Amino acid sequence: MRSRELPNQAVRIRAIRNFDDFRDVIFTYRLPRILLTALDLDLFTVMGARSWTIPALAKRLRVSVRGMDILCRNLACAGLLNKQGAQYRAGNLARTALNARSPAYRGAYLDLLRGQWEDWSQLTTSVRRGRPVEHEAPDDPVYRRQFTWAMHHRSVEVAPKVAAQVHLRGARTLLDLGGGPGTYALAFLARNPALRATVCDRAPALEVAREIAGPLKYGRRLSYLPLDFVSRPIPGKYDVIWYSNVLHIYSPTQNKALFRKMAAALHPKGRLLIQDAFLLDRNGLYPMEANLFAVTMLLFTEEGNTYGAAETARWLRETGFERIRRITLRKGTEDWEGGLLEACLLPGPPARPRRSLAPRSGSAGN
Repeated sequence: MRSRELPNQAVRIRAIRNFDDFRDVIFTYRLPRILLTALDLDLFTVMGARSWTIPALAKRLRVSVRGMDILCRNLACAGLLNKQGAQYRAGNLARTALNARSPAYRGAYLDLLRGQWEDWSQLTTSVRRGRPVEHEAPDDPVYRRQFTWAMHHRSVEVAPKVAAQVHLRGARTLLDLGGGPGTYALAFLARNPALRATVCDRAPALEVAREIAGPLKYGRRLSYLPLDFVSRPIPGKYDVIWYSNVLHIYSPTQNKALFRKMAAALHPKGRLLIQDAFLLDRNGLYPMEANLFAVTMLLFTEEGNTYGAAETARWLRETGFERIRRITLRKGTEDWEGGLLEACLLPGPPARPRRSLAPRSGSAGN
């Protein structure tokens, strides 16, 4: 993966009808800023599993008692801290995923989220220029490793849920194209004992993938392909190509060129599975999270965007794929609200294009 990701959670904001609605939406910045300040102070790491009074916590963090009091009251209102009398104690999430001393800490992803506060403040400039903001070079090995760990922290819980609903129908080989840490490839390997997978990405990303796969028994069935797949052909032949959270990085022209390369890398009757932030309505407005994510692409990629599921299906037909359908996953288990697109590479003459792209519930193996 080569872009900065937002949390995989649908955004729910009511339509703005009047000035009060407008004000309320603007004011939603307040709680995120409170959460980020707690991270900036390493508050949850310092608290650990102990109970603290405000004066003791303020002294430990070298901040004002007044400021600590107001901050902790708001964190307790948000459910991250528990208050009993004059003492505060971190809740389960704060003690684990937000605590740098916990094995469950998701520090790389938290760092990415913290950085986005400043990045989004440059949106006006990016809209004027039509170009991304200045940030770390994507080829910098240190940045690439940090970003790859962030993507693992983002997907480590959702990948097994998605893999459980995508039946691979006896496939023996899978290519995770642009797969970064290989989180999804490993989730598929865990559920399919006969499967062998290859994760393809930049070399620094694959170093992280090796570290993650190393302790896992099924990780021995994961191979690594360092490749700039935009400029070079994809070597080998596969039964399934998994193209997850990569589509949005590239322009329509670039994606169609990649689809042609994927078609050449698939066995006859092979399958392409695309997971992304698809727009699902005719006007290209919803889900809201998909449109908000397009702003991230404006800020961090040269030509990226989010695309409609029907639009992507049209590109697939133009590049030799058939039997294109949407796969909807169980609510609360999906990476994105739009689910997946499945396309097949069939031998013989192409079938007549279908007029509509109707969603189907369930897994890809139905």
